[in-house]
Amino acid sequence: MNTKYFPLDKTELEKITQRYPTPFYIYDEKAIIENVRRIKAAFSVFPSYKNHFAVKALPNPYILKILAAEGFGADCASYPELLLAEAAGMKGEDIMFTSNETPASEYNYAQKIGAVINLDDFSHIEFLEKKCGLPELISLRYNPGPIKEGNAIIGKPEEAKYGFTREQIVQAYALLKKKGEGTSLPKRFALHTMVASNELSVPYHIETAKMLFELAVEINAKTGVRLEFINLGGGVGIPYKLDQEAVDYNLLACGIQKVYNEIIEGSGLAPISIRTEWGRVVTGPYGWLVARAVHKKEIYRNYIALDACMADLMRPALYGAYHHITIPGKENAPLDETYDVVGSLCENNDKFAIQRKLPKVVTSAEAGNDGDFAVIHDAGAHGRAMGFNYNGKLRCGELLLRTDGSIVQIRRPETPEDYFATLDLSSLKGFESLA
Repeated sequence: MNTKYFPLDKTELEKITQRYPTPFYIYDEKAIIENVRRIKAAFSVFPSYKNHFAVKALPNPYILKILAAEGFGADCASYPELLLAEAAGMKGEDIMFTSNETPASEYNYAQKIGAVINLDDFSHIEFLEKKCGLPELISLRYNPGPIKEGNAIIGKPEEAKYGFTREQIVQAYALLKKKGEGTSLPKRFALHTMVASNELSVPYHIETAKMLFELAVEINAKTGVRLEFINLGGGVGIPYKLDQEAVDYNLLACGIQKVYNEIIEGSGLAPISIRTEWGRVVTGPYGWLVARAVHKKEIYRNYIALDACMADLMRPALYGAYHHITIPGKENAPLDETYDVVGSLCENNDKFAIQRKLPKVVTSAEAGNDGDFAVIHDAGAHGRAMGFNYNGKLRCGELLLRTDGSIVQIRRPETPEDYFATLDLSSLKGFESLA
């Protein structure tokens, strides 16, 4: 791959910004739907398949509603995310509640709406039973520890705070099965793991599936529990860099099917439904942060400053993550300038790109009017979702390019009133320091 897809040209962006000034996120509805359908087609080789979209990747009910209409569910980690999934029309077991260190009130709400509760620790069984009661269907999250490698973003499994050990998870299913004897609950069981993030290796994900299928056989042999579904987790990556290749869904699904047939079919445990909690790969390539070049600074390095900042997209600062940047209208211009592309935050790591080759960028300060656009690619997951308000920065809005070509605003930009909304200013008058 030597280019990056973007559905709009400079003229169309100029028209959009007459109504919606930069910076903003924009998502391509048609491309997201087509991608969802490719995923479903690939995994149709299994008796049953559902993806629970990781709401944390793009927590906007308009996007979730698009996914729900295509048969996707949601993976939620908090009460507000549960509310978002509900607002999008997702119901009951379409929703998985995969949280950790969870308060009873959130478990209660998940139970109330019939979501699948995915427990993160052995001690949570007793906590859930005492505070909420055990549900009919319960899932447990497995942490394989040193037998499985993680990757740079999520870290080593043995150092992660998530999930049961292998010994604990077998004991947990035995305990839950015993509790479910007679008329008590639970009666149905599921298994889940999440061991990597943004992983492009197909063999890695097939090996993860094999690990879970073998664990399912062990659980059945030692406890008698037959799993209803296995959630392979998320972690499938996207090609942020031009020299990377996208994951081949068909190759991945066929590889997982092969080990499913060998292990699950071979042990007589079929059918077991296959689930995933893909987020990044679903929407990531089909969302962009659009900004304007405002200032240019030439000191020991040359800098291009945008009207967006790390508060809008923190992945480069947090992970050193690469996001490709293009300058609309200059797609074919020579990349003969080298810039750090930065924002206005009072942090030196507020950089979208470091020593990036770009065409010559014209800024608003130079032009006397609007400067060049900068399109930051692959921002459709873990982009706006990770925004924050440090330095009093106001998070930008979100637009949706509909299938008919129209543009709708699906989240407005924040205002100063939003920033101050949680402060109780009524008692500020007359307030005196304790010093």
